[in-house]
Amino acid sequence: AIGSGYTALNTLMHEAGHAAHFANIEQPSPLFSQERAPTSVAYAELQSMFLDALVSDADWMAKYARNENDEAIPWDLIEDKIKATHPFEVFGLRAMLAVPYFEKALYELPDDQVTADKIQSLAIEIETKIQGGASPRPLLSVPHILSDEASCYYHGYVLAEMAVHQTREFFFQRDGYIADNGSVGPTLRDSYWKCGNSEMFLDLVENLTGKPLSGDAWVSELEETTEDVLKGEKAKYDAKLAECAAQGDASTIDLDMRIRLVDGDEVLADTLSDGSFEKSCEKFKSYIQERFGK
Repeated sequence: AIGSGYTALNTLMHEAGHAAHFANIEQPSPLFSQERAPTSVAYAELQSMFLDALVSDADWMAKYARNENDEAIPWDLIEDKIKATHPFEVFGLRAMLAVPYFEKALYELPDDQVTADKIQSLAIEIETKIQGGASPRPLLSVPHILSDEASCYYHGYVLAEMAVHQTREFFFQRDGYIADNGSVGPTLRDSYWKCGNSEMFLDLVENLTGKPLSGDAWVSELEETTEDVLKGEKAKYDAKLAECAAQGDASTIDLDMRIRLVDGDEVLADTLSDGSFEKSCEKFKSYIQERFGK
């Protein structure tokens, strides 16, 4: 979406991860694929966060982050992003951890201590202890804490993020790459998706990666120097550009499925009648530009 940029793309990939997950559950009852218990937050968010992590991979960007002239994103932009963000990634981890620790402390308060002043002071205490001071996003501004159906949700986010890094580490060690890797989808389907909520989240992660869930892979990435990250990402970026150049314009996208994009009763695009996925994309793109680009 014009103007939404990285945030919109990240959200699109995130929700596509949920869609791929729920579309590939093969169980005898819809209860195995519902978003409520016994489906855990950690299990559901692992699937979506794994897919949105691709958006930050240099090789993925080299092929798919392109301008209107079909030119790949310049390496300089990726380099600037890594230099500006990698040294501070640990603060993101601490910000995630602060939420469940605050909720734990809050729910352990005796009833007679649950006052506005105590809750505010508790939030400041947790922020200072875990984040080193006042957070740029105050704990009490996190909507999940304020909504009863989303209580403890961030605990699931933390577990999911741990599993994302551990799963990515598994694929990198097994295959060397993730972007455009045709074996990743079937592996996720067979190991994470088909079973639905009939198996436990922790068991699924251990069965695929060969070791119990831990934060080791996440911490290992945080410990990498910026120079090492740049070196590794530049190598992946250059390799993907070379691959794209070798393929030229001959490659087409065949998803082995029919896709219909509809708005109410109006069919906006249909891969069957349009002739190809690419033609449907162009048709839908024109519709969006005509309706919302004014």
